[in-house]
Amino acid sequence: MRTKTTKQNKINVVTLGCSKNVYDSEVLMGQLKANGKEVVHEDENDEGNIVVINTCGFIGKAKEESVETILHYAQKKEEGEVDKVFVTGCLSERYKPDLEAEITNVDQYFGTHDLPNLLKVLEADYKHELIGERLTTTPDHYAYLKIAEGCDRPCSFCAIPLMRGKHVSTPIEDLVTEATKLAEKGIKEIMLIAQDLTYYGLDIYKKRALADLLKELVKVDGIEWIRLHYAFPTGFPMDVLEVMKNEPKVCNYLDIPLQHINTEILKSMKRGTTHEKTTALIHKFREAVPNMAIRTTLIVGYPGETEEQFQELKDWVEEMRFERLGAFEYSHEENTGAYVLEDDVPADVKFRRVNEIMEVQSQISWELNQEKIGKTFKCLFDRKDGEYYYGRTEFDSPDVDNDVIVDAREYYIKLGEFIDIEIFDAGDFDLYGKPVVKQERPVLLNQKRK
Repeated sequence: MRTKTTKQNKINVVTLGCSKNVYDSEVLMGQLKANGKEVVHEDENDEGNIVVINTCGFIGKAKEESVETILHYAQKKEEGEVDKVFVTGCLSERYKPDLEAEITNVDQYFGTHDLPNLLKVLEADYKHELIGERLTTTPDHYAYLKIAEGCDRPCSFCAIPLMRGKHVSTPIEDLVTEATKLAEKGIKEIMLIAQDLTYYGLDIYKKRALADLLKELVKVDGIEWIRLHYAFPTGFPMDVLEVMKNEPKVCNYLDIPLQHINTEILKSMKRGTTHEKTTALIHKFREAVPNMAIRTTLIVGYPGETEEQFQELKDWVEEMRFERLGAFEYSHEENTGAYVLEDDVPADVKFRRVNEIMEVQSQISWELNQEKIGKTFKCLFDRKDGEYYYGRTEFDSPDVDNDVIVDAREYYIKLGEFIDIEIFDAGDFDLYGKPVVKQERPVLLNQKRK
């Protein structure tokens, strides 16, 4: 028989999915802390007796992971290891009635816009004055900055508008306040995220205002790198490139998911562009900022994608030589525009096509990395794992891009600091380097100098 735990209330927030979810969990945790609640993030050793699961509902595999996590904690509740389980986020927003019917041992389900209601059941008040106050879960030197919520794009394969609603920009002054508070905590790098950076400002300023936002953020003392994630190609504000070129704090880096290159596929995807326009846009980027690193993502196996259309995509990847690229299998999602189409590309064909694209990209990445040997780059170091330090250049975002690896047996590096690294070797996706100026190891208080 289940017995109630005797632990003092501690709330464990479990985050699944993308960086937008990470940000939302951090805001939730900041609100809870401001209400005097004890809160932890994915604490494996002392999980807390109240669990909040922030779910992802984007594609099939993410949905499966979210459901498995809910079932895991529902079982823990049944066994008396936790007292309450709450579910929030995208999966809950999209499938709340189904979840309530199928997994009944969850105390309550909440959507993506239910933060005040979630706080209420956690016996906390939503504090409107807490602009920028959140408990960051990333390393102490970088953080995500969500500049907008929702999306107005009609992409046929995407369920985000179903889960996140219409695009809503956060005012520039609020984002500057938030960035300032992050800098005061020691954050050196901020990554601007949204479902669509390109659309930023149209709803509140009646113009695309990403460049205006960047010009204000670079004034924040302590922030040294500003990185752009998730821009949409159609309507991209070209004045952003001028800011990137002239402002050292804005990384020469752009994450711009292009999804495909065949014009017929792009039309069916409702991307509002063509093969020719997309190629011309990338050329304009590289003309304006010659040393820009462009990250993109592609979808293979979209309904009706022929071998010829896939070959066109593969040839285009070889031609464009993107610095960073990821490829994903199409996921047939309910209530999206493409759901009425037949998901007619077999799973094994999708799998093969992803691998073929990534084989091409691996070779491109290796060739581009060889060009970096002998050069020196300013790097920010995120972690030490075993006998190696792992850092990044301005051309690399954490978790998804290349690492700069330094031997910890030979060199000492202070994490969270910028250091000039000379590259002496390179693989497909990693660079190997050494500090230009060797750093002294700190002397421990109880360690006598010899």
